[in-house]
Amino acid sequence: MAKFTKDEFISGLKEMTLLEIKELVDAMKEEFGVDPSAVAVAAAPAADDGAAEDAAKTVVLKDCGASKINVIKVIREITGLGLVEAKAIADNGGNVKENIPADEANEIKAKLEEAGATVELA
Repeated sequence: MAKFTKDEFISGLKEMTLLEIKELVDAMKEEFGVDPSAVAVAAAPAADDGAAEDAAKTVVLKDCGASKINVIKVIREITGLGLVEAKAIADNGGNVKENIPADEANEIKAKLEEAGATVELA
């Protein structure tokens, strides 16, 4: 089996949907007994420079409102998810995008609110 470089691996991840990445993480947990997301989360506070405004944000959908179809379209545009996955987020709420810069989070929040959704930044 060929060995992948870090850059090749990251390039491959960029082309995957969030669902495919989740399945990859689950497979890594099963194969190696290690949760890669826990390692990333544990490493993140070390990079904190104390600037709360620049901290990574998570865009959380609370309610899709009356314009569910428009909200689903925006979720798909933002995340690259398929219709089923985007609809699930619109139906159930939850994280639309995680660990992103505050300015990007504010842009996403504005797009979703324009589509009729209720959104929070965490």
